[in-house]
Amino acid sequence: MFKTNIGLADRIARIVIGFALIAYALGYLAPGTGYNWLGFLGVVPLLTAVFETCPLYSLVGLSTCPVAKAG
Repeated sequence: MFKTNIGLADRIARIVIGFALIAYALGYLAPGTGYNWLGFLGVVPLLTAVFETCPLYSLVGLSTCPVAKAG
């Protein structure tokens, strides 16, 4: 469906950041700050890591996925 444009290192970073933001939203990192709901934005990097595609990367023509060598 979408072209893969996220490499392994990028996927790992997105997963770590996504889980950290969700942990913040659930109050594990900073309970009671009032801005914890912003941590649910961590779903976005998790979804982009799972589907191996980033719409923003597609818009600007960027890719961190290694290119397969022909031959």
